[in-house]
Amino acid sequence: MPQPPVEILLVEDNPNDAELSMYALRKFKIANSVHHARDGAEALEYLFGKAGENSTVQAPRLILLDLKLPKVNGLEVLRRLKSNPVTRSVPVVVLTSSREERDIVETYNLGVNSYIVKPIDFEQFTAAVRDVGLYWLLLNQSPVY
Repeated sequence: MPQPPVEILLVEDNPNDAELSMYALRKFKIANSVHHARDGAEALEYLFGKAGENSTVQAPRLILLDLKLPKVNGLEVLRRLKSNPVTRSVPVVVLTSSREERDIVETYNLGVNSYIVKPIDFEQFTAAVRDVGLYWLLLNQSPVY
């Protein structure tokens, strides 16, 4: 039986932040299918396959991307996503602890759709993930391919 298409690709190496994100998405019934990649290399392999070609996986409707990732950092993941015609139009929301201006500027130069600094407070964190999911999956109109 075929798997439903992934609605959200969560790229997060911190297990606590990943769990909080998944909790918020489940609690508010925002996404039926979420794939969690634990580092940048795993995210790229999921999207493009081991050899870097386009995989048979359908592109997700939204990517939540941390910047400070092991193996391949979030900036490189974003660069690859926005340079590939299959994933170029997928909304990417950076959800990170970095408040550094150079990270904000570079992500927008690479084509990020939104940059959010992770709130430290549990309630604010879950509200941020809920709001991001609601906007990008329910309110935003994306092109149909």
